[in-house]
Amino acid sequence: MITVLQVITGIVLLQLLFALWNASRLPVLGSVRGKERYGSKPGRPVQRLSVLIPARDEADNIADCLRSVLNCRTDGTELEILVLDDQSQDGTGSIAKANGGGQTRVLTGRRLPEGWLGKCHACLQLAEAATGEWLLFLDADIRLKPEALAAALASAGAQGSGLITGFPRQMTGSWLERLVVPLMSFTIICHLPVPLVRGSGDPRFVAAHGGFMLIHGESYARCGGHAGIRGQLVDDMALARAVKLAGEPVTLADITRYADMRMYHNAREVWKGYRKNIYAGLGRRPWLLLAVLLFYTVLYVVPALTAVFTWLTGDYTALLWSAAALCGGIGIKRTADAAGRQPLWFCLLLPAAIVCLTAISAASWRGSKSQEGYEWKGRHYR
Repeated sequence: MITVLQVITGIVLLQLLFALWNASRLPVLGSVRGKERYGSKPGRPVQRLSVLIPARDEADNIADCLRSVLNCRTDGTELEILVLDDQSQDGTGSIAKANGGGQTRVLTGRRLPEGWLGKCHACLQLAEAATGEWLLFLDADIRLKPEALAAALASAGAQGSGLITGFPRQMTGSWLERLVVPLMSFTIICHLPVPLVRGSGDPRFVAAHGGFMLIHGESYARCGGHAGIRGQLVDDMALARAVKLAGEPVTLADITRYADMRMYHNAREVWKGYRKNIYAGLGRRPWLLLAVLLFYTVLYVVPALTAVFTWLTGDYTALLWSAAALCGGIGIKRTADAAGRQPLWFCLLLPAAIVCLTAISAASWRGSKSQEGYEWKGRHYR
């Protein structure tokens, strides 16, 4: 047992070193320091920005989202705000009209065609109506800080084309939110070499968050836009890959100081949302899902279990190695949580978080394998 624990500890410590390096390489939205971040030449100022918000049954979110956008400064850039009311049943469109001010147009979504998924179709309609040089796709549960659009425009002007995306600071309330939602940043910091998102043309090195997708209009057209990914369940990752395949730059930036969001509001929403996305996000490859879950379980759950067991049995040498591996895993989680501006104590939840992730992942695989599919906002997906 001690040899196994020593191996696990060694792997965890190597993972910790990678996480620390990787987190330090994440560029900050609005920063143009370093040629490797946004290009070697300064770009011209953005003349017009279209903020595009697809909204289906977002009555609880759309007013606050619009207010946060309207409160942003744009440093002289002309701003266009479009909201797509995607056949909502809760008065989303009326609320958007009442809170959008003179800069906001509320569009009525068309019926969902066969072969399309809902968000892709909503974003397509927004892009068709937009007149901006750059398009910023925002989810309705995003809350921008007043400096957010100025920072986004600075990055867009410096990069010149392509896509800029990032993970907003995740706000959580229920326990399943606290356990599972911060794992988005954890997986990125642990496994995706951040410099390769911008520095490599390989579409495997990509990450994106659909809540904040800033894309140049010509790059959007060149990569096929949402029409080219119409049937993709994880649309943000699919669009980012399409941008890379079109030869356009993709930047994953730290936007946590500029944008907050609460993706889910209870355990049921967390379960349904992650169940819909996890298996599809791994390309519906069962062997990859199994490998990732086994890797996480061995590195982050087994040390916690063996620590309890060896403490009860009095095997203090094994307990020492278990504690070392456990502390290393907590250090990795803290590194990722710090990048996502999560509370300090969240790192202590890592073993329980991995157990919850495993359960949701199994349900995600089962939903695809059984053809049962997934339900989200009144629509059925497979």
